[in-house]
Amino acid sequence: MATFLQPTIDKGSDMVHDFLCSTCKDKKLDESAEYYCESCVKFFCGKCIDLRGQLYTKHSPHGRGDMKNWPVAKKVEDFLLKCDVHKEENNDMFCKDHGQLCCNKCVFMNHRTCTTVMLLSALLKNTSIDLKQVSVTIQTTLAKLKELQDNQEASIRSVQSSYDEQLHKIQETRKNIIAALNKLEKKTLREMKDTLIKLQAPLNSDIDKCATLRGELKQLGDAIHNISDKSKQELSLIASIKCQVKIQQFEKYQKENFVEVKSSIIFQPNFEIVQYLSKLSELGRIEHSIQTFGKSEYDVHLGDSNDSKCSIRDICVLPDGHVLIADLGNSKIKLLKQQYQLVSNCRLSGQPWGMSVITPTEVGVTVGSKVKFIKVNNCQLVKVRNLKLQHECIGIAYDEGDLFVPSGTARFKYTLSGKLVSKLHEDKSDKYTVLRCAVSPTGGKLYITNRSQHKLLTLARDGSVLAIFMDPELQWPTNVLGD
Repeated sequence: MATFLQPTIDKGSDMVHDFLCSTCKDKKLDESAEYYCESCVKFFCGKCIDLRGQLYTKHSPHGRGDMKNWPVAKKVEDFLLKCDVHKEENNDMFCKDHGQLCCNKCVFMNHRTCTTVMLLSALLKNTSIDLKQVSVTIQTTLAKLKELQDNQEASIRSVQSSYDEQLHKIQETRKNIIAALNKLEKKTLREMKDTLIKLQAPLNSDIDKCATLRGELKQLGDAIHNISDKSKQELSLIASIKCQVKIQQFEKYQKENFVEVKSSIIFQPNFEIVQYLSKLSELGRIEHSIQTFGKSEYDVHLGDSNDSKCSIRDICVLPDGHVLIADLGNSKIKLLKQQYQLVSNCRLSGQPWGMSVITPTEVGVTVGSKVKFIKVNNCQLVKVRNLKLQHECIGIAYDEGDLFVPSGTARFKYTLSGKLVSKLHEDKSDKYTVLRCAVSPTGGKLYITNRSQHKLLTLARDGSVLAIFMDPELQWPTNVLGD
């Protein structure tokens, strides 16, 4: 009997089919088989097939290059035959109503009311099987599943990135609140300190006055004690008068200034802050957005013989939702409503190559060596003005008063009035090395598509190259978005 190395079948993993050498298996050795002999109905490794060949010269074993003549592994048979629900049962029927393989238990439990349940042996008679096509379909589906999985994993990374970013924002919000509270605390402490100084100032003045009078009276007392038994009448008189004067000064000061008052400082909390914070359920609202990517088709033809060669070269979306289309084939700019209904168009003197939003109601369009400014006024397109430049205008991007216009081999910066500011980048090695351009959302970086050499360049605002992106899938890049 043939000895099989049981294949490993794991959920979500590839299936590995292999076979063990029958002779080595008998010796309790696990050696992968390299040959199968139909005459012997056995598998052999490289060593054992040599010994076998000396004994059975007329046998013709099949190597791994001819595995179509090898038997199907038992594990593979079980994997295909066994019912997915009732693991101990074989699939021996097929329900056409549900398009499902069934075992006896499945038929009894779920398909008793179905109109067409037939044996696999009967279905086999009327069914042609093309495993090559099935294999191709499997590979195509696996590729789609891989793409879907990759997209979902990218979405997980994206939402994790947004989570981390918003977590930082929450922490910054907390820091700002703490900073505001610290500022309030600092101001309150400074005010309380000022109150303390204000209350203590007159008390310190009283203390100083009392200390001065006490010192003077004590000095007079010591002098009187010194002359009391020495019959110095004149000195005694003077001491008596001075003592009386100081006592009168004290009594007057006491009468005018001394009121027994105990000062204190009281802090009254601003309960509005506490009450407001206690009413809040969170630092801010947590929201989420879901972008659904799909494809919808809209007809942008005018429906007449003069609009039959529609070729969309560029698209702009205004802040109010209106969409402008650069139709190169018909040399027109077309305006669509938010529901993508064609409402207006204007004919140009040449083919439009690039387009960029300038103001909420105005776009710049490159035509030949000109930049044409077109405004949306009451759902109508109005030509405003032209800029005549000294080179071909292949694309256009606008940011904070600066127009960036690539010529095909160089990128120039202009003012809105058409004044040349500088040449930011140039590459004359091919025809379309500087094709289209865009500005990053922050305005700090510029992007250029190099169609001829299959590159995407990232430039600093001054035109210096920051990065060059290349990928086998990036072939003939044309447009690029900055946001």
